[in-house]
Amino acid sequence: MKASALQGLYGISDTILTPYETLELQLKDAIKGGLKIFQLRNKTSDDDALREKIYHLSKLCAKNNVLFVLNDRVELASRLKIQALHIGRNTHTQTLDDTHYLEYFSKVRKQFSGILGASAYGDISLAKKLENLGADYVAFGAIFPSITKPKAPCIGVETLSQAKEVLRIPICAIGGISKENINLLKIADMCALISDLWDKNPLLNAQILLQRWRT
Repeated sequence: MKASALQGLYGISDTILTPYETLELQLKDAIKGGLKIFQLRNKTSDDDALREKIYHLSKLCAKNNVLFVLNDRVELASRLKIQALHIGRNTHTQTLDDTHYLEYFSKVRKQFSGILGASAYGDISLAKKLENLGADYVAFGAIFPSITKPKAPCIGVETLSQAKEVLRIPICAIGGISKENINLLKIADMCALISDLWDKNPLLNAQILLQRWRT
């Protein structure tokens, strides 16, 4: 089940492009366009403020056979039995170096029994260590210059090819992915998007992105 769920367009929420007032409608449109994975990412609200939104969005995803992923909120994900969780070295409370990040991941893996993804940035060695600790998938990026994270170093497409040679788990490409460059990422199992998915017309955006990626 895990492998089959970890394929396809991967949408990540954004506080500006997907405000809570419109997010549910935007998500419905993106799903109609072919979105297969959705991550709710909020680094500022407290857990209690997120509960109701998580309930509605996860229910919508389940109804449409879309994987719902919660970013970073480990305790909340465990308590609510969320299907999937994604973590990185930048939590909503601190930034970790690699050693502490791996220790943190190992602790989370023991606590959370669902699908667990992790950010590997541009580091294949780190990705392999995360895989050995039980990651179900790893994300690499930024692949291209990113509007959302302009300071993130660009790692290029070749990193994905190298990662595919040494990793057994699915990989997700993230960072600066657009309709103009997604065709270069056919090797990726998942492509994570923010700006080019949510801007103006999520349904049409998802359709075009999927068509250019997979044909």
